[in-house]
This record gives sequence, structure tokens and C-alpha cells, in this order.
Amino acid sequence: MLFRSSETIDFVFSCQKPNGGFGAAPRHDAHMLYTCSAIQILATVDALDELDKRGPGKQKLGEWIANLQNKETGTFAGDEWGECDTRFICCGFIGLSLLGLLHLADVDKAVGYIKKCQNFDGGYGVSPGAESHSGQIFACLGALSIAGKLDTVKKPQLAGWLSERQTEGGGLNGRPEKLEDVCYSWWVASSLAMLGCLNYIDGKKLETFILKCQDSERGGLADRPGDMVDVFHTVFGVAGLSLLGFPGLAEVDPI
Repeated sequence: MLFRSSETIDFVFSCQKPNGGFGAAPRHDAHMLYTCSAIQILATVDALDELDKRGPGKQKLGEWIANLQNKETGTFAGDEWGECDTRFICCGFIGLSLLGLLHLADVDKAVGYIKKCQNFDGGYGVSPGAESHSGQIFACLGALSIAGKLDTVKKPQLAGWLSERQTEGGGLNGRPEKLEDVCYSWWVASSLAMLGCLNYIDGKKLETFILKCQDSERGGLADRPGDMVDVFHTVFGVAGLSLLGFPGLAEVDPI
């Protein structure tokens, strides 16, 4: 590996709280988004077993995640302060499934909440009645995939809506009338992949757009050609290229 995984693991655990959750950085409050990231990082470097060697352990971590679920509505909050968002359902499901503790959540309740967030166009928003957005669609489809409930999706409408996110320049956007952005190479393409409809977009045009966003001297990818590169867009640009089968890249799981 090009990075020192032992130092990465040490940093991740420096962000864990006594309640089991992880913050964005040391001394930050625990939050669902960063807890999901921490679990994914540990899984990537094959260090999930470290959870039972340092800090409160896997079970405590799983219980912290599960306790953020609203027992009446089925949705999840991001932290103890209670902000709800469909992203947090996805993060909760990803974290619990990687820990082998998905049974701690009320999966059916969460699926019921996601169904209430489904719009006439087939898409999903942050909450019931909110407009469809590509990022939230990924979150909802990811959660439904983990739950084995993709049969609840309005597939023709949703696949059509997602395919319309491709602009003339080949890139993808998050909503109608918005500019294309490299990060949606992941949010949109992964959603289409989960639906088995990745062929609904022009993969070659998307690949060309992503590569145009690369800094040929410094490396990395920007949101659009000519903009400053950053890690966020680099991650999702490379992930999008992987979905498209770009040579030399490892296969990425769209869920």
C-alpha cells in the first residue's frame, strides 16, 4: 500500500467516543456519517477486529447506530440531536451490515420510511415530500439493496429520471437544470448499476468527461474541467470510472 495503514487505524480510533460512535476528528462529537466512514475504512484495511481490542467494541458500536433509529417512523438520526435524513438510513445499514449486526435495526420500519420518500418521478428525497435528488436516490437504493427490498422501487420511472441526468457534455448532474459534476459519476451511475440499468447512459461520454476533469500535472480530479482538484471528487470520479469498467481499476461495489 502507498499509505501507512497502521497510522490510519490509529487516527480512526482517536476519533471514537465512549458511546461507540466516531466523530469527524478527535474531540468531535460522534455522528452517523463519520461512523459509517470509520467502519468502511477499517473494513478496507482489514481491521474490523480492532474494534473489540480498542475502545467499547463492536456490539457497543452497533447499539449506538441502532439507537439512532426512530422506533415510530423507522428513520435514522445523524446524531443525538435528532436531525433525520435518508442518508442516515443508508449509513446505518452500511455500518451495521459490515459489522454483521443489521439485526439490531428495525429493517422493515426503515424500508417503510424510504417508501414514503418515493416521488411520482420514481426518485427519493431527504424526507417524505422532498424533491428527488441523485445523492438521496443512491442512499435509498443502497439501503433497499442491503435490505433486499429493491422490488419496492418504481424502476422504469427512476431509471428514466436518472438517465436524464446526463448532460450534453457527458457528465451527470444531481437534479434537473443543474450543472454536471464529477461526484455524480458515482451517485447516478451506482444507482443505475443497482437497478441493472447502467447502459441507460452513454458510458464513453461520461468517461471522457471524467478524464477531462483530471489535472495532468498534479493528478486528482475536479468537479468540472479547469477547476481545482480535491480528494472528494477524485474518490467519486475514480469510483465512477470503475463502474464503467475503466482499464486497470479494481471493481467497485455500487452498494
